[in-house]
Amino acid sequence: MAHEGDIPTGGAIERTERSGHIGLVLLLAALLVGAVLSLRFLDTEQAQPLILALLAVFAMAGVFFLFAAAVGVIHFGGQTARNDITKAMADTAGEGLIVVEDDGRVIYANEAYLTLAGPGGGDTRPVDRLFTGAPEVSEAIYRLAQAAREHRSGGEEIRLSPSLDGRHEFGWYRVRVRPLGRSGGLKAALWSVAEVTHERERQENVFQELQHAIDYLDHAPAGFLSIDPGGSIVYLNATLAAWLDYDLAQVGSGGLALSDIVPRNVVAMMSGFTGEPGSVRTETFDLDLRRRNGQFQPVRLYHRIAFGQDGRMGPSRTLVLNRSPGVEVDEGQRAAEVRFARFFNNTPIAIATVNRGGRMVQANGPFTRLFGLPPSTGEGEGPAVVSAFRSGEGPTVEAALKAAGEGRSDIQPLELHAAGEGEKSVRVWVTPVSDADADGEGAILYALDTTDFRRVEEQLAQSQKMNAVGQLAGGVAHDFNNVLQAIIGYSDLLLTNHRPTDPSFQDIMQIKQNANRAASLVRQLLAFSRRQTLRPEVLNLNDRLYDLSMLLKRLLGERVELNLNHGRDLWFVKADVNQFEQVIVNLAVNARDAMPGGGKLAIRTANVPAPEAARLNVSGMPPAEYVLVEVSDTGSGMSAEVLEKIFEPFFTTKEVGKGTGLGLSTVFGIIKQSGGFIDVDSRLGHGTVFRIYLPRHIPEEVAEPEEVKAETVKKPAADMTGQGTILLVEDEDPVRAVNARALSARGYTVLEAASGVEALEVMEERGAAVDLVVSDVVMPEMDGPTLLGELRKIYPDLRVIFVSGYAEDAFKKNLPEGEEFNFLPKPFSLRQLVETVKQVIGK
Repeated sequence: MAHEGDIPTGGAIERTERSGHIGLVLLLAALLVGAVLSLRFLDTEQAQPLILALLAVFAMAGVFFLFAAAVGVIHFGGQTARNDITKAMADTAGEGLIVVEDDGRVIYANEAYLTLAGPGGGDTRPVDRLFTGAPEVSEAIYRLAQAAREHRSGGEEIRLSPSLDGRHEFGWYRVRVRPLGRSGGLKAALWSVAEVTHERERQENVFQELQHAIDYLDHAPAGFLSIDPGGSIVYLNATLAAWLDYDLAQVGSGGLALSDIVPRNVVAMMSGFTGEPGSVRTETFDLDLRRRNGQFQPVRLYHRIAFGQDGRMGPSRTLVLNRSPGVEVDEGQRAAEVRFARFFNNTPIAIATVNRGGRMVQANGPFTRLFGLPPSTGEGEGPAVVSAFRSGEGPTVEAALKAAGEGRSDIQPLELHAAGEGEKSVRVWVTPVSDADADGEGAILYALDTTDFRRVEEQLAQSQKMNAVGQLAGGVAHDFNNVLQAIIGYSDLLLTNHRPTDPSFQDIMQIKQNANRAASLVRQLLAFSRRQTLRPEVLNLNDRLYDLSMLLKRLLGERVELNLNHGRDLWFVKADVNQFEQVIVNLAVNARDAMPGGGKLAIRTANVPAPEAARLNVSGMPPAEYVLVEVSDTGSGMSAEVLEKIFEPFFTTKEVGKGTGLGLSTVFGIIKQSGGFIDVDSRLGHGTVFRIYLPRHIPEEVAEPEEVKAETVKKPAADMTGQGTILLVEDEDPVRAVNARALSARGYTVLEAASGVEALEVMEERGAAVDLVVSDVVMPEMDGPTLLGELRKIYPDLRVIFVSGYAEDAFKKNLPEGEEFNFLPKPFSLRQLVETVKQVIGK
């Protein structure tokens, strides 16, 4: 370490080393001159050993100089000249500089640092010995020393008490360190120390002045508020916070928004201002602010907004005056004004005043929000009020305003629509103003948004109509099924007695084919009324659509391109595969007919999570997990009037004879009976999109061996004959007669009953069980499920087959839980009846 007495001025360490180098050179030169002079007094033999010794000495000196130059002990004149300016800058720097090698040796300290360090007992104190004291000082110095050891840069501001010169109670110092590269590979750190006490004092003074200003603003007798364009409160003074009972810590961090303290109707009005670029706009509002406890605080707002050069609204500067009773109420007129302004802006009904020219004078927040008009506070003349309504409704509004101008009080409410894309339905009341004049207010408009009410009303009416038609269709279909059952049954009996070569064989076949066509129509009616028989099973719709694609391509023809887009990892659904295919086929045929010149039909599947389902806003569809099937075409589309009726039965836009009008009503019924929902979107010239949402089904794992499953599959018996006693219960005589003949012809003993009561009497007379009961479901006096319950009391193991034109689920709920039965939907052929009986009896 260099002693402090050896460094009288800045840079003394570097000068001492250079002086030592010059002395060494002079000493070597003197030795050389002395050696030459001594050779003159010696003879040749004596001088030769001496010359060799001198050469050896000079060789060692040369090696020493080379080594010294390599390690940086000796500096040549060129480098020293280059460092003179740098040294002069460092020596005269205002901040203290000190260079310390990695081993802790101080190799440079400028005058400013020596002045800061002061007397240190002979050694130049490095920074870590210069700054000692409180723990926070030691921690800061330790961080800097660690950075120096790791050859990193660092900086700290340190408060030292007392100051380094000891003349002040404390001092602030900015200490920095950075690595310093040196020739020869040696590493050192450059420390700088600067006193910043005055700078920190100025900052503290500015901060104190700012705190005083904030304190003055916080405790002013008026409230101050600043709102950003997004509706967040970025500033709230303590006075307003106390009025509203809010904690100031909630403000400025997204914890409080304008909608938390201002009615929703007023929020839209305060955040909907527009202005010219660079302009400033001030609006006045009298309203109630909402306190944290839900109570109201009447205030007057002076809302000032500045617009940037791009026309965007900046944060507001809002002055809030307390208008509570007893506060700044000088006279009754002013109190009445405040009460009216609060009522006017806080009522949920949209209100506007217009002059005799039909232009708006003043409008409250709900009115501007309902009709999408700019906020109005009564200053100047606003837009024409007819512009708030849909095109074509202006004459109706003008007529009402004219009647109000004449002082008439019998003006009927107007059912109108707000202008814009929303197509909002509104009910408007127009009332005259008794003190109207040519320039002032001529009428008052009260408007109420009836969009939701209208939608619910229309849905209720449509639902009631569809239910009534469905009940009618279901009843007709049930009775018609019995007629068709008799026609098909007797046709089958006739066909068994006629060969294909008989002249009447083709006539019988025509009867049966037309009966089957009628049965198909009945199934459509039952599908619409949601009473058809469904056989739901777990399906992957991607697989079903792929299997159906070939049939669809044949139906669509060559002019229509079919695109299938299968969703990945599609969830399972539980539906009747045949009915699902009928839905897709019906939609595809309708799409084909809407594209007579050709086009594209796209069928897409996708999973719809519950959050997404909630955002879709499909009528009546609760948020849950669904599987989407979307069928879209590029056809002619539909108008709004047609779109409202497409699911009604027998409604069709096709020519007479080319459609029954049951296609989409059948689709609607199948989807609804399957627990799903259907939505449609269409515009003229832009095609149509049907979206079907079926509930997700999570299959349960069934631990059943494969061989057991194979045994439970019932196959039609090749031999249709059998033996056993069958109780046939059917209230329709023709149906019962033909079924009895078919079963008797196959070897069964048939007991007939026309009702459930008669069936009990037959069983009582027989006094023994039968092998099988084939019973209709809907019968007078006693229905099929009730009959089965009575028979189970006597014969618990009795086997039964229910036949019905209604869906299986329609009567299944009337049976005891776990009741086993077989089901055969009407109308059925005699072969289907015989096969089912054969499978159940097993004889």
